[in-house]
Amino acid sequence: MREIYGRRDFAIIGELVEPKSTVLDLGCGDGALLTWLKEHREAEGRGVELTAARVQKAIARGASVFQGDLESALDDYPDQAFDYVILSQTLQETRYPLRVLKGMLRVGRRGIVAFPNFGHYTVRWSMLRSGSAPKTALFPYEWWDSPNIHFFTVLDFEELARRERWKLERRIFLAGQRQVRLLPNLTAEIGVFLVSGCDGGPRSGTG
Repeated sequence: MREIYGRRDFAIIGELVEPKSTVLDLGCGDGALLTWLKEHREAEGRGVELTAARVQKAIARGASVFQGDLESALDDYPDQAFDYVILSQTLQETRYPLRVLKGMLRVGRRGIVAFPNFGHYTVRWSMLRSGSAPKTALFPYEWWDSPNIHFFTVLDFEELARRERWKLERRIFLAGQRQVRLLPNLTAEIGVFLVSGCDGGPRSGTG
């Protein structure tokens, strides 16, 4: 599994986005993904980022990014304004994740959601062994200093998708430099989902 700018999820996202698409990247950081998508997929992208220093870096890269709270920024866009809305490694940091997910599926024809899987066996073992908030290589923060405010798993996300009748068009699970398919709720470090509209959503065992 190759990386883009040191991010495995970026590589997967780059493959999911069709050439010459319109893209909105929520929590886009320094605009690295937007820049790559423009150069390699000819995508027309915009980004929303809260941190001023990252916005400046993104603009310096040539990305179209504005500073704002992604949870309220979605209200400014009309329905189906973009082909894809991307939320990579950010959902667990939002205050109202369901509101954000509904907003991105309103604004975009498809959503790409990538998140760390708190069901990974190292997280489970850390809690069992220490009796404290998990601290692993994937989640190195102290509980009082962590940007993560919602702790959910691959299984949780799939159950939410079924409840909301979203269609999970693609599901890709990563562990280190490889994709995993067996018991992803237990073995995957990162889940990447291509999501759209209303559908029953396929059911599958996830560990």
